Amino acid sequence: MPPVTVKGSPWVSQDETTGQKGYITNSTTTSTKTNTPLINIPQSITVLTKDFIKDQDITSIEQGVRYVPGVIPHQGESNRDDLVIRGQRSNADFFLNGIRDDVQYYRDLYNLERLEVLKGPNAMIFGRGGGGGVVNRVTKEADGVQVRNFNIGGNSYPGFRATADYGEALSNTFAFRVNAMYEKSNSYRDFVNLERYAINPTLTWLPDPDTQVKLGFEYLHDWRVTDRGIPSQVRPGGALPQYPFFTSPSTLFGSPNYNYALTDAFIANAVIEHDFGNGISIKNSSLYAYYAKFYQNVFPGGPISLSGIVPLTAYNNETDRSSFFNQTDVTFRFGTGPANHTLVTGAELGRQNGLNYRQDGYFNNNPALAALNVSPNYPLTFGPITFRNIPTGANNTYELALWALYAQDQIEITKYLQLVGGVRFDQFNFQSHDRRTGVLQSRLDNFVSPRAGVVIKPMANLAVYGSYSVSYLPSSGDQFSVLNPGLVIAAPEKFVNKEVGIKWDIRPTLQFTAAFYDLDRTNQRLPDPNNPGFFILSGATKTQGFEAGLSGFVTDKWQVMGGYAYTNAQIVSATSTSILPGYRIGLVPYNTVSLWNRYQFTSNWGAGVGIIYSSDFYASSDDSVLLPGFTRFDAAVYYQINEKWGAQLNVQNVLNSSYIDTADGNNNITPGSPRVFRLTLSTKL
Repeated sequence: MPPVTVKGSPWVSQDETTGQKGYITNSTTTSTKTNTPLINIPQSITVLTKDFIKDQDITSIEQGVRYVPGVIPHQGESNRDDLVIRGQRSNADFFLNGIRDDVQYYRDLYNLERLEVLKGPNAMIFGRGGGGGVVNRVTKEADGVQVRNFNIGGNSYPGFRATADYGEALSNTFAFRVNAMYEKSNSYRDFVNLERYAINPTLTWLPDPDTQVKLGFEYLHDWRVTDRGIPSQVRPGGALPQYPFFTSPSTLFGSPNYNYALTDAFIANAVIEHDFGNGISIKNSSLYAYYAKFYQNVFPGGPISLSGIVPLTAYNNETDRSSFFNQTDVTFRFGTGPANHTLVTGAELGRQNGLNYRQDGYFNNNPALAALNVSPNYPLTFGPITFRNIPTGANNTYELALWALYAQDQIEITKYLQLVGGVRFDQFNFQSHDRRTGVLQSRLDNFVSPRAGVVIKPMANLAVYGSYSVSYLPSSGDQFSVLNPGLVIAAPEKFVNKEVGIKWDIRPTLQFTAAFYDLDRTNQRLPDPNNPGFFILSGATKTQGFEAGLSGFVTDKWQVMGGYAYTNAQIVSATSTSILPGYRIGLVPYNTVSLWNRYQFTSNWGAGVGIIYSSDFYASSDDSVLLPGFTRFDAAVYYQINEKWGAQLNVQNVLNSSYIDTADGNNNITPGSPRVFRLTLSTKL
């Protein structure tokens, strides 16, 4: 049974705040900065709850988004979360409790209350980027509910994982909670393994009935062998498309001695909320984080030639970063005639700085041997490999200072008609210092990002909506780590999204959503052939699509989660000399389907079955390497031994199908996992 709040206690559980139960969530504060029912938000939002995450035994964002329409996991060079959302790739549009968490690393889901995916441009709420959408992790917090959950399990790779969730109210004014995780696991890929652990204590203080103070800290350590997958293969006569090299899904192309990634993340946050009464409240949120990140790759640098040779190349990158953000939101609730307003005004301050240092690899102690030719029958090297910073490799520090002002009004004109409108102003002041030459490059950008939406509710459980939103991406890109003379003068990219959709609560615990959208991305940079290092801002893409989702209880015993997406993501104007108008955007299949079902047969026994389908897609936007579509079936069995003890067995890829999971370009292609078993034993003390 889910935890409940003790009667007469001042504490309110997170589940009660958002109406979260099983696979359903009724409201969120993320999209509007106020706790708003999902049916009243004019935007496509998919929420993966903690119960769904547990039932699926999901430990990463990549695994979770397979059940989010319109989102495709990118390989991310095997060292970071990386997604393609509505045809827009990003490894920076990640948030933690609504605050930016944009460093390139793998996030674990051990401490999540829910995972929220908000589709379409979101700059009005989140600032720069977010052109296709954003992913927000809502963590478990000290909410006064007694929690004593412990899980231990393993997989058939083999691997071991343990998690703990312990919390309680220390008094009527203090509550404490701590989540922790340890995992050590091998992989279906040869030589690939990982070890990670994390701890996340939180504390909540209620100094008076109208005030809350929340404090939290997380430390995450993640070490793993990096794996860039397999290459494609040249066809006779250079025929296109090329296809992945068909080999064992376990074959590593790289170096067991040199491939690895290491992340240590330290994240502290504080939230202060106060209700002044008379419809006025204030919330101040702060986050300070330091991320020590290093990764090193030896990987296929090209396709397998007709003569049966594949080149291996190597590099490493240190990308340390520190971040500080502070947000202040003031909410006013008032009426004007028949209309009710929820007006949010706010400001954000931020400062980020870091190091971007790349070294290229050279083989066999030969300073001129930047690629090592190997046979695809034995595509390994054990070294030696030496690394050095070359003139074209990054070697710079950077600093970003930003501030923003924003205002948004949610207007309920009648119970049948609601409006949402807002605008945000961002100033993005970025400097990059080249450590070799001492040259300092800088650029100042000012962004104005509007948002408008209308919600028509002919019935209380049915909403029809339309929305318009705009986001910008600075010329320095998602990771804003470096500036050169060409980027200094390049205008930002622009995203414009138009969307119409419906939200239908078929029953109070079953939600159906559907949306049509049109997303234009302009000002993409095309390298200037006459001025190396400079750009022509003529690149453009258009994504048009349809998404439908279903989540919640079909009956009291049957829960579902999943959806369908049709995504037509096309190049409108060339973004490089090889990416031309009419080409499909890489890693975007036309059709995807996912559906997970859980059925509770008795109070003790339950079972789950799911399907994930994808039509074919290209490895990159030059449309030269075609990756086949696939269908994967997953299943689970749940057994509640008694009130305290339970067990579950998850089976991924039940039919042991061979498929391509994702890619990072034409020659870094990840085969999908063969059948794997995961057994978990859980207790609630």
